Amino acid sequence: MTICWMHQPLIVLPMRKAIRHLKQADAVMARLIEGIGPCRIRFLDPAFETLAKSIVYQQLSGKVASVIFERLKATANGRKLTPKAFLAVDTETLRGVGLSRQKIEYLRGLAQSSQSGEVNFRALQRMDDAEVLKVLTGIKGIGVWTVHMFLIFALRRPDVMPIGDLGIRAAVRKAYGMEAVPTPVEVGELAESWRPYRTLASWYLWRSLETDANL
Repeated sequence: MTICWMHQPLIVLPMRKAIRHLKQADAVMARLIEGIGPCRIRFLDPAFETLAKSIVYQQLSGKVASVIFERLKATANGRKLTPKAFLAVDTETLRGVGLSRQKIEYLRGLAQSSQSGEVNFRALQRMDDAEVLKVLTGIKGIGVWTVHMFLIFALRRPDVMPIGDLGIRAAVRKAYGMEAVPTPVEVGELAESWRPYRTLASWYLWRSLETDANL
C-alpha cells in the first residue's frame, strides 16, 4: 500500500484503491493521472502558522504571497510563527512586510483566538470536516476556501473538494475542454463521481496546470 496522506488521526488512505477508483470513474481524470504520475503532495503542520499562511495567500498570486509570508516569518527570527510571536509584532512592521490592514486584523483575531483556546489545533484534528469548517469560519477573515486548504494540506483529509478555488476551476476548464471557466456548482457536480477521494483529484487538477498544455 502506497500512502499519499492520512486522515487524522489514524485512518490511512489506500493510494492504489483511490487511483483505481478515480480512473474508473472518469476517463479525463484517468488521463491526468497517467500523464502526471505518482502523487507527491506536500503537507504542512496543523498549526497556527499554516492557517496564518492561508490568510496571507488570500487573493494574491502565489509568488507575491510567498515573499510576504517569508518576510512575516522573519519577524519571528525565521522560526515557526506562533500566536505569541505574531502578536508581539507592531502594526507598522506588519505593514512593512506587505500585509494589508485587513489581513493584519484577521491574523490578530486568529492569534488571539488561538491563545485563548477558542481555536485548539489539536482538537481540530479530532473533528470531522463539517465541524472544522464551522469552527474556523466563525473566525473573522477565515472563509470556506481557507478552511478547505487547511483540511487538505494540514489535516490531510481525503475527500475535500475546493469548488471555489480558481486554480481548480481553470484546471477543469483545461482538462475537459470547456469554453468558459466552470462555476463552483458545475465543478461540484462533476466531482461527485470522484468521492471519496476528491482531495487526490484536486491535487491532480492543480498539478495539471503546471504540466504540458496537451496533457
